[in-house]
Order: sequence, then C-alpha cells, then structure tokens
Amino acid sequence: MELTLNQLKQYDGSDPSKPIYVAVKGRIFDVTTGNSFYGPGGSYAMFAGKDASRALAKMSKNDEDVIGSLDGLTDKEMGVLADWEKKFEAKYPVVGAIAG
Repeated sequence: MELTLNQLKQYDGSDPSKPIYVAVKGRIFDVTTGNSFYGPGGSYAMFAGKDASRALAKMSKNDEDVIGSLDGLTDKEMGVLADWEKKFEAKYPVVGAIAG
C-alpha cells in the first residue's frame, strides 16, 4: 500500500474504526497496538497520521519537526533516528510506504 502524506493524515487515531499509522523514513507502521501512546491524548499522539522521522531524530515533540525531511540532520541525529527505526521494526508491522 502506498499513501500520500495527505492520505496518511486520516490514520491519526481520531476515527476509532481506522488503524493508527506513523511513518518513519518513508515506511508506514501500524502503531494501533500502541494506541495509549499514539492515540488521542497519548504522549506521542502528535506523530499519528504523519511522517515523524525528523521529530524522532531530534527527540522533539514540536509540530514543526513532525515532518519527513531529513535535510540538515547531524550524524548523531541520524543515529538516533536509526535507533527509533529499529524500535518500530521490532514492535509494529510495516503496512506500506509514503507515495512519491
């Protein structure tokens, strides 16, 4: 399955009949089993329905960082992102990719 970033937005946990998706480095993970974290009111809810790559790399919850762009990240931040990616791979199924 391929989704645009605009299509991904509908999987933000606001509709309980839909799964919750978070993209990391262009891959879409189904994080529904972690809905206490990614669902409405969860500590990582701002990542739901979005590509959270930059925010994860920077360990940021700022809205302006919740984007897929990796431009300008340091080697250390890229390493942090790689660690997050491994955590997602171990815990959540990959269900698709960001189109484009």
